[in-house]
Amino acid sequence: MGVAERGANTRTAIGRPVEGIETPALVLDLATVTHNIGFMAKRFAELPARLRPHIKAHKCAELARLQLEHGAIGVTTATAAEAEAMAAAGIPDILVANEVVDPGAIDRLLDAALRARVTVAVDDPANLETLAHRARTKGTVLGIVVEFDVGMGRGGARNADAAVALGRSAADLGGVELEGLFGYEGHCASEPDLAARSREARASMERLLEVADRFRADGLPVRIVSAGATGTYPTTGSMPGITEVQAGTYVLMDRFHEPLATGCGFALSVETTAISVHGDLVVFDAGRKAIGDDFGPPVGPDDRGDFAFVHEEHLGFRFAGGAPYRVGDRVALIPTYAPTTVNLFGAFHVAEAGHVVDVWPVLARHGDT
Repeated sequence: MGVAERGANTRTAIGRPVEGIETPALVLDLATVTHNIGFMAKRFAELPARLRPHIKAHKCAELARLQLEHGAIGVTTATAAEAEAMAAAGIPDILVANEVVDPGAIDRLLDAALRARVTVAVDDPANLETLAHRARTKGTVLGIVVEFDVGMGRGGARNADAAVALGRSAADLGGVELEGLFGYEGHCASEPDLAARSREARASMERLLEVADRFRADGLPVRIVSAGATGTYPTTGSMPGITEVQAGTYVLMDRFHEPLATGCGFALSVETTAISVHGDLVVFDAGRKAIGDDFGPPVGPDDRGDFAFVHEEHLGFRFAGGAPYRVGDRVALIPTYAPTTVNLFGAFHVAEAGHVVDVWPVLARHGDT
């Protein structure tokens, strides 16, 4: 079964026990995901910033709607395709926290802007002018946030003068409306030491807020100062002047993010079957095409077993004292990294009390139309 087909015919699973669905399968525990959304909503009720969750982790309209119902002000996306999918699903306010340059991607962005309020990041004058021209031609308006590099060294204007110049251009051009600034402190969002992570995140936000002050001094609007991640939201969200935070993976949670953000449970798992057992080795049917291993190898079921290997369709663990599983046994594995795991499937099997109660599509994967 290819990646594109996984999850394509999952509606027949509704009503079945989770242990009766075809594996590998993406499973979402409804009670846990609801808890996670509610937990983060309560945290942000205590913070000056608002929550604009990043949906790149789940790429799911149903989850985005739940987040809005719990107080999120809109959603963040990584791609124009995600923005288009969210707009088509009725999400009214979307920030694309990325530069959109490809002509086809700009088409998607503008189509989304006809249905929703869409804001996009820029860090290049020519790209800004193209977006403005295309928006005028389309008869719509794009919101603009100037991305400023706060230390990650990826996208973003590299100094305040360049950011202000982009802001001036955005304020003067038709077809776009300057909303403010965006900066991503990804270089410190996964720092394991909490004190160091908080210190570096604060320093990054201070740099972003200095540029916001420059905007104001130049008469430029600063309605939005957007930043943040699951690992930095307590610091970033508490800083006056940061208006919104883009935390995302908290909603699903995974092994990589668990040490960085307490209070959220594992809502996502990959249901697998043991397909080969020899001595102390158990091989499951969930390899790299079914479970993301970007930030470390998968962890054994119930935290038991030692990782042996991961191949395209095989995942092996060794168990001291002999294998505790037989061929055909079912195991739910918690992904190391949720966003790339979700991207491998076409849908979530939504589970409640051990049974599949619904199937929610995963939208806007690369290659999807």
